[in-house]
Amino acid sequence: MKTTILSLIALLAVLLAGCQGPAADQQAQAFIDRHIAQVEPVSTQINRAYWDATTIGKSEDFKKFEQLQVQLRQVYQNPEDFKRVKAFRTAGLKDPILARQIDKLYLAYLSNQIPADLMRQIVELDTRVQENYNNYRGTIDGRKVTMSEIYDLMTLEKNTPKRQQAWQASKQVGNAILDDFLKLIRLRNRAAKQLGFTNFHEMTIVTGEQDVAELDRIFQEIDDLTREPYRKMKEELDVALAAWYGIGVGELMPWHYHDPFFQRTPLIYGIDLDAFYKDRDVKKLTIDYYAGVDLPVDDIITRSDLYDREGKYPHAYGTDIDRKGDVRVLANLQNTERWMETLLHEVGHALYSKYHDRRESWLLREPAHSFMTESVAMFFGRLSRNPAWMQAMLNLSDEQRKQIEPVTRKYFQFQEILFARWALVMWNFEKALYADPEQDLNTLWWDLVEKYQFMRRPPGKPDAGWASKLHFTTAPCYYHNYMLGELLASQFDHALIQSVLKLPAGSEPGYVGDPRIGKFFRDKVFGPGAKYTWNETIRRATGEPLTAKYFVEQFLK
Repeated sequence: MKTTILSLIALLAVLLAGCQGPAADQQAQAFIDRHIAQVEPVSTQINRAYWDATTIGKSEDFKKFEQLQVQLRQVYQNPEDFKRVKAFRTAGLKDPILARQIDKLYLAYLSNQIPADLMRQIVELDTRVQENYNNYRGTIDGRKVTMSEIYDLMTLEKNTPKRQQAWQASKQVGNAILDDFLKLIRLRNRAAKQLGFTNFHEMTIVTGEQDVAELDRIFQEIDDLTREPYRKMKEELDVALAAWYGIGVGELMPWHYHDPFFQRTPLIYGIDLDAFYKDRDVKKLTIDYYAGVDLPVDDIITRSDLYDREGKYPHAYGTDIDRKGDVRVLANLQNTERWMETLLHEVGHALYSKYHDRRESWLLREPAHSFMTESVAMFFGRLSRNPAWMQAMLNLSDEQRKQIEPVTRKYFQFQEILFARWALVMWNFEKALYADPEQDLNTLWWDLVEKYQFMRRPPGKPDAGWASKLHFTTAPCYYHNYMLGELLASQFDHALIQSVLKLPAGSEPGYVGDPRIGKFFRDKVFGPGAKYTWNETIRRATGEPLTAKYFVEQFLK
């Protein structure tokens, strides 16, 4: 045994000695070039397969998606390549761009150093869960309904039993996929533990260049800052909702809040924002808006799939197919404020990918971090409730703007604080889910909903409706990035007002028709891609690292 250990140490010394100075940079570059040649075509095929699977919903497309994922993950399972990557990390590379790519490769290889049979089981089960989620449709009185129909009912219907039926229909998929989903969680945890992590949640955070303790600190601060403002806003909302339904405040249940998870503000404050979009084409508004800030999206829209049909993924996403400009959006549009916000949001994601500097390495043609692309999407998505934006884009008169301004400001503030409370539910539940998937998760869910959202749980034994939240299945351990994105969206807002538009502090511009908006995002955010770490990218774009102070100034003061 002693001889074997000494031999391994000697071998490692030789490897490291061969990877020092200029030679190390050359060897690292050669490794990266070979790696990109191997993974780039497979990655593109995966993205196309997922697009086909979610737009059409056929089993053969999901099977192809599964097989390609296995093929790609096998590349990152290679233990010899992983050793080389680790050696490059300690070799003192002179080129910081090379070092950045090696760091990214290290994290990608690390999370895949698991047995091939376990990896295959995870991919197969993950794909099955996603396919079943994609193709499932809830039912009301035996009739299948789309999520668009459910949203309509939950927004417009005053009859409580009918609202309850719609709310329950939105949750049915959670119970349908639960058994497979919990099996998947156990497999993910087993893989993470083999790599030295406590569970899959911790592994995902760490390999995503984040820290669980720091995120806990941020969310505790968010809880402390938003609890009382949210309590007051919700008490006022509850009075208005109860009056609208003709019931007592004490009778309000989760199905009375217009959104299946109460993550959006009900539009009940005197002015219905949907009315402003009802006779407008949200697709055309999106095209016109982005053209006005010199971020044209005609090519993105042409490649996109924007309207509801059977077998199609029922929500929305933006995707980068090939890191060469083929970016698209999937949506299920209606002419409502919700879908105006959603399309502005998803096209924001697509623009982040469209304008990566294609002279950079393929490995760096992605966002500096996933929450940074969320921040861009949120910055633009917020405009659907911005009175200056609405006036300019919807041709409102000064009088109309004057009428909607106090209401839109109220919606805007409440929406951001409401979302922060909802994000607290998601962060704490998913962390607990992976820490102990055998606990009573259905009861835990409602414990957290009551604690953070102040909503009353339904009577009777709780079911697994929580699992109908798409992010648990399609983007595990990701949701906290939306909250970080909200913080950064406010930081972008401050930087644009102060340094680009040079407006007085506290200004609320509509960001319409000004090419400087597009230039800021292209040059400072989109172009660099993942060339720098996320905090360095933020510092270069806004002049300081990520901070919550501008979110606090914008919504909590």
